[in-house]
This record gives sequence, structure tokens and C-alpha cells, in this order.
Amino acid sequence: MLKFVKEHMQTIEGIATYPMISLLIFFVFFTLLFWWVITASKGYIKEMGNLPLDNNNPQKR
Repeated sequence: MLKFVKEHMQTIEGIATYPMISLLIFFVFFTLLFWWVITASKGYIKEMGNLPLDNNNPQKR
């Protein structure tokens, strides 16, 4: 089965570009995420961290 898949994948033209595109998307996403974490306001991070513990604003059900 694996041999069939491997041979079939080699017949598709341009198949080598898909792993490169995936790597590029992965790298860009985590680079942007890292940039956001570094530049995020410390007050915002603290506020979001304390949000589950905030008893002054109960959820409406």
C-alpha cells in the first residue's frame, strides 16, 4: 500500500511545492504569534490571565 502511494505521489507534477508552502505558512504563523506575544501590553496579558478568577462580573445564564 505504501509503495503504491509513494509511486502515485511521484507522478503528480509540482508535488514538491506543497511541503514548502506548508513550511512557509507554519513559519509565518509562529513568527507573527511570537511578535504579538513580545509586543502585547503587559496590562492586557494580566487582565486576560485574571479573567477566569474575576468574581465581580458573573456570567449571565
